[in-house]
Amino acid sequence: MPNIVLFSGSSHQDLSQKVADRLGLELGKVITKKFSNQETCVEIGESVRGEDVYIVQSGCGEINDNLMELLIMINACKIASSSRVTAVIPCFPYARQDKKDKDSDPTHLQAV
Repeated sequence: MPNIVLFSGSSHQDLSQKVADRLGLELGKVITKKFSNQETCVEIGESVRGEDVYIVQSGCGEINDNLMELLIMINACKIASSSRVTAVIPCFPYARQDKKDKDSDPTHLQAV
């Protein structure tokens, strides 16, 4: 599969490796670390210029950290001139918050 680079976020590296094995690809080199103030730092360890990049990052575990890491990885790939970046998110965080609960829906409140 030419022009495809597959990266794994830190949320579920086993899943990413299984996807890579199934596709016959090697996972791309990426280094993630935290600064002393707990900000996430991502370094893409190979050229992605003109490549289609896929990033596997689940929304389970430390949801906010994983989501921020994914966004930083996407930004790093776009800055490095990748052709396209696709996020593969098996468990999508915050997806249920767009639904109204009957108790909090203003149309269901009764006037006194």
